[in-house]
Amino acid sequence: MMKGIIFGVENIFAIIYILIIARCLLSWVPNLDWKRQPWQFIRVSADLYLNLFRKWIPPVNGIDISPIVAFFALSIIHRLVMFMLYQFV
Repeated sequence: MMKGIIFGVENIFAIIYILIIARCLLSWVPNLDWKRQPWQFIRVSADLYLNLFRKWIPPVNGIDISPIVAFFALSIIHRLVMFMLYQFV
């Protein structure tokens, strides 16, 4: 039972990582219609998390570094959650 929960949580974090990376890479594609699927889903899903950091971290020379900080913070949260879950195995 607990291994299934750990597997599910790992997959959720993996999906969030992929969404953030996809959002960063796709931001460099010119003329991408963000109103069409699946681009809108990627943008909305990733921006929910990234906007938390964009409020506090301004762009540096026009480059948004908030995804780097967000990725680092997500990594710390991921490790903490996994550490707590493995205490119950």
